[in-house]
Amino acid sequence: MIFDHQQKLIEIKSDLMDFHINSNNELDDLNEFVLLISKLLERHFLITNCIFFKWTDDLFKPVNHSDRNMNLYNISSIALESYFKQQSLIPIPPALKKEKGLEQMTHMLLLKIEDQDPSGVFVFKESLPCPFFDNLEFMEKIVLLLSEVVQTKMKNINMRQNEIQYRKLYDIANLFHSTMDVDTILQNVLAIIKDNFPNLKIELILSNNQDQKTKVNIKQFDYLSERATTIEAFLSGEMTAEHIPEFNCYLLNAPIKGQQATYGILQVTVQSDYTITVSQREFIQVLAQASGNALENAKLYHQSSRLISDLQLINETSHRLNMRLDIDEMLLFLQKQLMKSFHPMELCFIFKEDEQFEMTSACTGLFKTAQGDMYIQHVEKHFSHSQDPLFIADFRRIIEDEHIEFRSIMAIPMIVEERINGFSIVMHSEPYFFSFDSFKLMQSLIHHSSLAIANSKLRHQLQEMVDKDHLTGLYARSYLDHFVEKSLHEDDAGMFLLIDIDNFKHINDTFGHQMGDTILKQIGMQLQRIVSKQGICARWGGEEMSVYIPNVSDKEAFMVAKTLVDSIPKVTEPSVTISAGLITWDKEERPEFQALFLHADTALYNAKNNGKNQVCIFHHSMQLQH
Repeated sequence: MIFDHQQKLIEIKSDLMDFHINSNNELDDLNEFVLLISKLLERHFLITNCIFFKWTDDLFKPVNHSDRNMNLYNISSIALESYFKQQSLIPIPPALKKEKGLEQMTHMLLLKIEDQDPSGVFVFKESLPCPFFDNLEFMEKIVLLLSEVVQTKMKNINMRQNEIQYRKLYDIANLFHSTMDVDTILQNVLAIIKDNFPNLKIELILSNNQDQKTKVNIKQFDYLSERATTIEAFLSGEMTAEHIPEFNCYLLNAPIKGQQATYGILQVTVQSDYTITVSQREFIQVLAQASGNALENAKLYHQSSRLISDLQLINETSHRLNMRLDIDEMLLFLQKQLMKSFHPMELCFIFKEDEQFEMTSACTGLFKTAQGDMYIQHVEKHFSHSQDPLFIADFRRIIEDEHIEFRSIMAIPMIVEERINGFSIVMHSEPYFFSFDSFKLMQSLIHHSSLAIANSKLRHQLQEMVDKDHLTGLYARSYLDHFVEKSLHEDDAGMFLLIDIDNFKHINDTFGHQMGDTILKQIGMQLQRIVSKQGICARWGGEEMSVYIPNVSDKEAFMVAKTLVDSIPKVTEPSVTISAGLITWDKEERPEFQALFLHADTALYNAKNNGKNQVCIFHHSMQLQH
């Protein structure tokens, strides 16, 4: 039988032309185009079960037809091309027939234009012997024709895909330039890669100094746990790749960098049998760079906004601290400022008194427990040998205890005249919760506050020196006068007790003035023990002392006075007694300021005249006796 090779060639050209034209108008999918070519080969050459392996980056990768569901493996181009030598159509080598999905195949057809990389390989099963295969010249023309058509189509598809990808890059770049929202940037980075490369596993690894909290699922960059190629990409700013045999995958690290710094890594993971093309690598690299610039712009925007806010905060804090607040008001204000600015879960102020660190009232509940004391001791130990502020991103890495609840810690010393007067601690349970910018802001706040706190404590000490008697530790007469005058206007009742030590001159003459001073101290301490926080005790002058308690009943007042008179002989050495004059008042009969003292003095006079060592309550008939 005579076969018309020329006619067959014309028919194939005609069919290929139709396919090419139709596919240019309708088909952007290589899979569909390859399916059409397979059907053409089946019609003209009695070929069945045709599979096309596309050449990509030194590998022949199977193109899955829409009507096939086969898991085929990539074939090395070096191994495959070595089979063909001088011919484009050869029987399938026995070694390849052992591969899954190729067991029934009989031939391979290499599509390659001379001096160019191959376009791919058709592997197929010949149902019946095809006479056209015996004509080498005819087959060379067929191979050249198929190679040109498939190569052109693959170029068109690649161009179209690149156009779509870079159009998306253009659109997302416009979006990045129009937003300062970090979440929007990160979400779109993940979305565009998943949309273009659904087979790739994507992970965003951001550096720990990202002070913008995000709802996007990211991983913190950690030098201790990241792979060497990931660290290299972060430090060098260049893309790196790595094959990981133990996980049967490839790792691609694209640095997310701007003009000033690298902010993280866009990490792509693929299975070993998947090849990332050059165009895909370029796309990922450009996307990572665009997102890096966008993150940098957002970071700079938020930094400038935060700096303005920080300056306002520092200015407000400095202004309030210079308003002559007392130490408790100052610490309460600072506590509110730190809570508002850094959102810690626990906070504490510690002052150094007589070379010992003591907790202030401006501390959250944790620090009053044994657990809180552990954190304080760690910070105390640090400040015992260093004046540097303490920033701990993850406390568990230092203590190595999984039960550590609070992992993020900032501790700032209060330094005045190169001495640590105390420190402030803020803590949170999340690791890396506080940013380095927050650390710098807290340093600034505590630095501005330290001198104000020291001045407030000094003012308090100076005021105590004015308000208190240096020998007995009781309040001075001037402080008592102010306290009583205020109580007479604001309270509903009160008592005033004037006390005189019986025969005190005899004590001084017998035992000396130093012993007299000791007795004054002993009596002063006993007054404070009994009165406690109910009222105040004061030194009236010489051997006279006084007690004032607001909002107390007549019965309670007498019991306090009687207890004092009865207890003094028991707590003094040598033992002495006291006489006391008591006056009480209520809102129905408020005495004049000076009259209160005069009446108490009258009652004391009566106690002395009636035998001493007793308390006498004032009544108006006593004025006739005075």
